Amino acid sequence: MRLTWVQPEDLIRHELRQSAQQGRDVADIRRRWAATGLPVAPPYGGASGDVADPRQRALAVELLDELDRMPDPTAGAEPDGWPEIVATLGPDTDSPAAVDRTRLRGAWWGRIVGCVLGKPVEKIPRQGIEEILRGTGRWPLQRYFTAVGLDPDVTGRWPWNKASRGTSLEENISGVPEDDDINYTLMALRLLENRLRENRLRENRLRPHRAAEQHGADFTADDVARAWLLDLPVGRAFTAERVALRNLLEGLSPPATALTHNPFREFIGAQIRTDLYGWVNPGRPRRAAEWAWRDASVSHARNGLYGAMFVAAAASVAVTGAGIDAAIDAGTAVVPPTSRMATAIRLGRELGADPRYQQDPRGAYQALETAFADVHWVHALNNMALVCFALTAGRGDVTRTLGLTVMGGWDTDSNGATVGGLIGAAAGPGAIAEHWTRPLAGGLHTSIPGENGVAVDTLIERTAAVAAAVASPVLTSERS
Repeated sequence: MRLTWVQPEDLIRHELRQSAQQGRDVADIRRRWAATGLPVAPPYGGASGDVADPRQRALAVELLDELDRMPDPTAGAEPDGWPEIVATLGPDTDSPAAVDRTRLRGAWWGRIVGCVLGKPVEKIPRQGIEEILRGTGRWPLQRYFTAVGLDPDVTGRWPWNKASRGTSLEENISGVPEDDDINYTLMALRLLENRLRENRLRENRLRPHRAAEQHGADFTADDVARAWLLDLPVGRAFTAERVALRNLLEGLSPPATALTHNPFREFIGAQIRTDLYGWVNPGRPRRAAEWAWRDASVSHARNGLYGAMFVAAAASVAVTGAGIDAAIDAGTAVVPPTSRMATAIRLGRELGADPRYQQDPRGAYQALETAFADVHWVHALNNMALVCFALTAGRGDVTRTLGLTVMGGWDTDSNGATVGGLIGAAAGPGAIAEHWTRPLAGGLHTSIPGENGVAVDTLIERTAAVAAAVASPVLTSERS
């Protein structure tokens, strides 16, 4: 067996690119690695076929150590610490709003639908997605993918995602299939529920004078790491999360878990974990972003952190019904303005506002591919730019926005989930067509212990309960 995302001879190739993107001078280390005769460019997937011998593997570890120790010349423009991040931002505009179960329903269902929509074409390049859709008469994308009527030559060129082929096509969807994008939303919910339970038990013993709004809000990155060790199957964690789990087992604690032999620290992983922190903090995007930062710091740094913060802040405003543009504004406001993430967000929004690309998005997709030609397909920057393009160009229409997202390729299920959660909350569940939700009835499949088969309605109620518990009681609504 060759485990993905942890082989030193693959990690060094990813780290050479990552360090160079941070402004480090990696020329000497690149030369030393190239002298082994193994490839230098990062592999596309989780594990390459280029297996190192013991000497080469030892050198890879040595070079990773050297890169980790190198000074970071651009850290000032892209800080990791929360106080340093806040110092780059404008005023805190948090204004707590009522918990609205209707918006939470839209958020949960939108996230689930978007995830399932993107699953069968994950890892397929954009050109292949277009050929599949045209071959089945479904371009532009407005329904789930189907293999019915598709020329076998097309599937030969562009094979369906092997893990999702049997669960995520229109003809075989039966309930919500298991996916890491939904697992992490469940993990965040369970984390807050457990902190609430622990605090209540402590209050019963000690009766401290604690404000209600602090219940559950005092979790730390160590709590997130502990929850992963207890409940997150390592086989369902990828890229930065898998490296962080390995680092935890080697005795490291956050944030060292994110910064040690982890070239995936700016990948999309944290960006897919943090919607729920916004859902339970309606109208409080700065607070939601800080909670997301705590979670993300277990595995990510720099733009990997900012993507997680953007999503949580945007979700915080989306669940108030303020509209998708206001949600994107809120997400943008928590991202350091000198960061590459801020540039990616701006590019996505500019392309989405161009009427030409609202009619035919392919020119926008090409522009994004050119702008991000030097990053991996599951990097936070390119995928965030695509998310912002689709949210802007979709103009509030759920089906159109989801289609624009997944047709753009890259991390299709993760982007579909993020966009679906935001547009679903902003538009409300009534805007999610029945042809999206009907095949998903019957419970949610997950590898998180004790949660398999849970009803989505139950998750909505649990989310509303957490949101009520971490807010002032007078701000809790019984709307349904």
